[in-house]
Amino acid sequence: MTEDLTTVDFFRDGRLTDDPYRFYEALRDKCPVSREDHYGVTMVTGWQEAVDVYNDSDTFSSCISVTGPFPGFPVPLDGLADGDITDLIVEHRDEIPFSDQLPTLDPPTHTNHRALLMRLITPKRLKENEDAMWQLADDILDGYLAPGKGEFIKGFAAPFTLRIIADLLGVPEDDRAELLDRLARGTHGSAVGNADKTMNKTPLEYLYEIFATYVEERRAEPRDDVLTGLATAAFPDGTMPEVADVVRVATNVFSAGQETTVRLLSTALKVLGDRPDVQAQLRADRSLLPNFIEECLRIESPVKGDFRLSRVPTTVGEQALPAGCTVMVINGAANRDPRRFENPDDFDPERKNARQHLAFGRGIHSCPGAPLARAETRVGLERILDRTTDIRISEDEHGPAGDRRYQYIPTYILRGLTELHLEFDLR
Repeated sequence: MTEDLTTVDFFRDGRLTDDPYRFYEALRDKCPVSREDHYGVTMVTGWQEAVDVYNDSDTFSSCISVTGPFPGFPVPLDGLADGDITDLIVEHRDEIPFSDQLPTLDPPTHTNHRALLMRLITPKRLKENEDAMWQLADDILDGYLAPGKGEFIKGFAAPFTLRIIADLLGVPEDDRAELLDRLARGTHGSAVGNADKTMNKTPLEYLYEIFATYVEERRAEPRDDVLTGLATAAFPDGTMPEVADVVRVATNVFSAGQETTVRLLSTALKVLGDRPDVQAQLRADRSLLPNFIEECLRIESPVKGDFRLSRVPTTVGEQALPAGCTVMVINGAANRDPRRFENPDDFDPERKNARQHLAFGRGIHSCPGAPLARAETRVGLERILDRTTDIRISEDEHGPAGDRRYQYIPTYILRGLTELHLEFDLR
């Protein structure tokens, strides 16, 4: 008897870590908005339904965005299905893990904090940052490419993106070595998306401490640098943010932004190694790179999905949801919805509507670092293609073509390889 995949425990069943896509398809075929039986989470797997949830911040709170059912809302919501739980969310928000992070904030607090972030990620600053990426990519590739093979994530993707973020934020040169080493070793780590670990309320304590020092110093003695601009920026209403507010914005950019690009870069290199035909296309026509990157984001969204909590009774698709309903919008499923994408499981670097993916979300919480992630990935790919004539997946580490062995981050939030071993021929 064939197992009904829709009954599998998405949050704990390790079989879904490496390949969740058959589960997504089964769930979407059953209904693009359906309640799973293990924790009562409503799973949104349809593209249009996902967009509808993301765009409705009045109905859906982001307070549980990165935690979902673990540990869930701090107080029982039984008996409130027909009411409005907005006041309860305000009252208990600080008891929810990661409640101080930008993805979990609701307007008007979110509006203020995002505006502060956008003072940092300006088009001018991104352009300056991108200009420096080319040399930085070459500096790291010098060592990584020399042996003719290597593990890509630790060897290139992680150090490349960490140094770019450090440059964007204006982290002083004297502090970068220790900061990057701590982040590379995960000493600021969290239990995001792991149902079997206890959540830490503030998983970024080291980053909080160091950026608080930077902000206080720049406010006391302003300098001509990025950190001073961030430290002295005001909210849209003209009020000066608390030091803690500025720190939260900076740490969110430093940690979340870096991780997203690492996962995107590793997906891109995996595709190039597994698909020699696609690699040949890109080598012959670099103008395909931007769309190739969008298709990488569509086929393997770095974030599997986000959670929302319904404030009031509502309807998504054709499904009625009560107030207090935990909703998971599954980006990876929506990005393969056949109602939106033709032959959704096929990788097509020339797909016309690839950019309609939801890898960076939608609405007020759409990823503010998306332009940076795209630029980092494009520059990294350009220089890797410039300096190699062929890129291959290591058969010793991952097995032969058609029977590869890859391992993925064991969480229900994030999607990305833990290692990617490559071999390459140099120019």
